[in-house]
Amino acid sequence: MKRIYFDHSATTAVDADVAKLMLEYMTEKFGNPSSIHSFGREVRKAVDEARGHVADLIGANANEIFFTSGGTEADNIALKGVAFANRKKGNHIITTAIEHHAILHTCEYLEKQGFSITYLPVDENARVRIEDVRNAITDKTILISVMFANNEVGTLQPIKEIGEIAKEKGIYFHTDAVQAVGSYPINVKELNIDLLTLSGHKFHGPKGIGALYARRGVRLEAQQQGGGQERSIRPGTENVPGIIGLGKAAEIAKRDLEKKIAHISALRDKLMAGIQAKIPDIKLNGHPTLRMPGNVNFSFRFVEGESLLLNLDLKGIAASSGSACTSGSLDPSHVLLAMGLTHEVAHGSLRISLGRGNTEEEIDYCLTVLPEIIERLRSMSPLSNSSTMAENNPCSHCHKH
Repeated sequence: MKRIYFDHSATTAVDADVAKLMLEYMTEKFGNPSSIHSFGREVRKAVDEARGHVADLIGANANEIFFTSGGTEADNIALKGVAFANRKKGNHIITTAIEHHAILHTCEYLEKQGFSITYLPVDENARVRIEDVRNAITDKTILISVMFANNEVGTLQPIKEIGEIAKEKGIYFHTDAVQAVGSYPINVKELNIDLLTLSGHKFHGPKGIGALYARRGVRLEAQQQGGGQERSIRPGTENVPGIIGLGKAAEIAKRDLEKKIAHISALRDKLMAGIQAKIPDIKLNGHPTLRMPGNVNFSFRFVEGESLLLNLDLKGIAASSGSACTSGSLDPSHVLLAMGLTHEVAHGSLRISLGRGNTEEEIDYCLTVLPEIIERLRSMSPLSNSSTMAENNPCSHCHKH
């Protein structure tokens, strides 16, 4: 049976060159970078080189990169670090309703600490309105945090415009760019980004390693104390193999970025056009053009997302759904609901996220099996008996409209 991986927004395979280099720093070059002997100095040099590669990928300076355990920790340091370091200036933070939970749950925590959070709505394409950002700013606003690209529907946010507003108002601007770094061109200086979050496993680096870019001069309060590594912003003995792997993945990503974007954009467009041509009663989720090169997200009326995923898996295709049913929740994606989708339509969503290794042959195979699966599931669905019924009822196991 075919095995096709269409879930690159969830994670990516570690590049062979990355894995090979990491192994070297697990077995042969194993020194602690804080040690002053030759074993330590050798590793310190490699860590510094990796920092430079990560900085180059986003147009930053090496001394503005802080290594973390991943995107979630970097988001926490960015939000809490700015909030607590700048509390005397104000206690107001602006974010959006469609952020990753690493941002939303951190904001909920900060609310309990006395901070005021504005959660901006989005339009039907999951895009934040510039005027909403501007109107939300008060004299107490210390931080704006808007994701670069949405992890579910792939919509790109107006980052440059938000960065300009933040700079004009003297407010720090953070972007969770975990989905975009390594797959989309980013220059933090040109975009007026003060803080940026990235994660290695989204662009063929290892899991458990990420980074926070913090522009020189940004006031951050450390969220843990220790031996002073990473200039005390993220103390603790460095994850050297992870850092080396992240650096190599960043180097490869920068080298191959244009080729990668061209390849996966062509596959995405072919898949989107094929689905729209072959399957009725569907809705494209996310912006039709301002979206990540590899993101395809559709809702299929009268189909339940979890059943769709299981049937695709039986055909050898790995994808994901906007339905959170598999995690024990009866509610569909907060992103899709924020875009105005009903529970019933949101529950029938499918995200296919393409990567550099995917092929046209795989797209053709998907376009053969997906319509058959949808047709079969709809034939068994009580919701498909009448569109009126589907409009007025929640999904079969959801208690909310």
